Amino acid sequence: MTSSEIVELRRALGQLRHCVGGLRARYGDVAAVQRLANDVERLDIDATELLDLDSTPRQREAPRVEREVVVVPDTPYDPKLWMDADDEGLGGYRSQRT
Repeated sequence: MTSSEIVELRRALGQLRHCVGGLRARYGDVAAVQRLANDVERLDIDATELLDLDSTPRQREAPRVEREVVVVPDTPYDPKLWMDADDEGLGGYRSQRT
């Protein structure tokens, strides 16, 4: 983000803060006004983080993470594995499997 974009963002946040103050004066401290004020504060926090990013060196690449590949066979499971299991969608119904 360039410095002119940051200046413009800060100016817009100031205008938003002023507008929310006017809404608070008109409607009081109702939930909608509180949410708007919270949103403006979050935007201000995010803008500050962007300023911090510009002043610190960035990593261009995400750190590499080793991943383990788990191979799942296509062969069917042994039916004995499910012998005592309930069919969940049927309310505890047990079928008589032999």
